[in-house]
Amino acid sequence: MIKILAVCGNGMGTSLVIKLKVKKFVEANNIKCQIDSCSLGQAKGFISQGVDIVLLSSQLASGLGTVPPRTHVLALKNLMDDKEFGPKILDIVEKNYPEDISK
Repeated sequence: MIKILAVCGNGMGTSLVIKLKVKKFVEANNIKCQIDSCSLGQAKGFISQGVDIVLLSSQLASGLGTVPPRTHVLALKNLMDDKEFGPKILDIVEKNYPEDISK
């Protein structure tokens, strides 16, 4: 099961909205995953426990620091636009985790 993390500055606004949008997207595309949300300060802890995809704004990306090579970071201009994050998530899943797509 893929682990996706939505990150925002405080972990209580944007990341929760993104979590819901991503949930809707992955369900529509039959992707098996767990989605969490957190603040930028909490992100390193989540990532150290194993996260496959991190979604955050391009403005916060530099604050994330170094991540493990297997962690895919999607630094997006518009986090609210599923047309921006959707195809990118699907591409990562198809290339790296095809077993997590239900047929």
